Amino acid sequence: MAPPAADVDVESNAAVPQVKKSVDGALPVRLSTSSKLDGPLKYSGTLDSYEQFDVTSVIGREFPKLQLSEILHDDAKIRDLAILISERGVLFFRNQDINIDDQKLLGQRLGELTGKPDSSKLHRHALSNSKRGIAVDENGRLDDEVSVISSEQNRKFYKDRFTAFSKNIASSGWHADITFEHIPSDYAILKIVEPPSDVGGDTLWASGYEAYDRLSPPIQKLAESLTVTHNQPGFVKVQNDFGEELIAEDRGSPENKGLDFKAEHPLIRTNPVTGWKSLFGAAAQVEAGWINGVTERESEILKRYFFQIIVENHDLQVRFRWNKNDLAIWDNRSVFHTATNDYVGKRQGNRVVSIGEKPYYDPNSKSRREALGLVGEK
Repeated sequence: MAPPAADVDVESNAAVPQVKKSVDGALPVRLSTSSKLDGPLKYSGTLDSYEQFDVTSVIGREFPKLQLSEILHDDAKIRDLAILISERGVLFFRNQDINIDDQKLLGQRLGELTGKPDSSKLHRHALSNSKRGIAVDENGRLDDEVSVISSEQNRKFYKDRFTAFSKNIASSGWHADITFEHIPSDYAILKIVEPPSDVGGDTLWASGYEAYDRLSPPIQKLAESLTVTHNQPGFVKVQNDFGEELIAEDRGSPENKGLDFKAEHPLIRTNPVTGWKSLFGAAAQVEAGWINGVTERESEILKRYFFQIIVENHDLQVRFRWNKNDLAIWDNRSVFHTATNDYVGKRQGNRVVSIGEKPYYDPNSKSRREALGLVGEK
């Protein structure tokens, strides 16, 4: 499932990202859903003074002492933060004092400072929104632009899938957020405000960059030529089963509307911030979808194989154990994630998800290994 959206207008003192120009130098007529970037961005080093370490060699970095509230209004640092998130896939921060308004501001600025289109704001989730009546702060505030991650709500709507005693295969939860939208997410921010009282409730992330690099060159070439229809029928089922009202219009972009929750995207996606290729059309977001232009049997075989690459390679995954007020930020264009439902108690968090650009594949983009000069056969 996924999160909500904030329309925040703030002035920027950071360098404006370069935009694409036509051959004669004139600015082109651009679809409002396209990235403004004219190429990958480079990290400038503004966060080097903060203690940090890579959690694995492939994915994840932790800042054990940095308070995001201290850098929230420094555009150069927020831009570098976004670049690091896109390069490392997910960043972790401990015991954060950032409030919900600041979390929304940060979600919007990460994308704005890295070239997302002006029409993209924060996501308003069709189901996990204020209509569920779950407060996002101690004052009882309700906010459509914040998706409350609630174990109690998940258990109500999806029953044993989210219980500690479920007999379902746990790996079925791997997904990237809101890919059923025509203009899906770039960055997501989750702050756990109430970890389980017992133990458990970890979250895992997997690198879509590394998943692409695990494919053989012939399969890479095939995958680059394909698109996938992402489909999420679960929300309408909840509406029918429980009578819950869904948000049907302007879910963070004018393109994100209606109740079909179905969108076609490239199987391999280029991340505009890094310029790296990532496996994108895979895992739970395409379980009810299909790969276009192939037979139904071929679609199922390919879907199962790409899912296997994500799930069965523990060395392209990272696992994070939450404490109260810990926070994670990830790039939905290039990582998959899943929660572990191995706890009995209540677990709750506030998630803000930014809408990015329309997904695309650039045949001139590089893989992560290629861009970093990592040796070894693909």
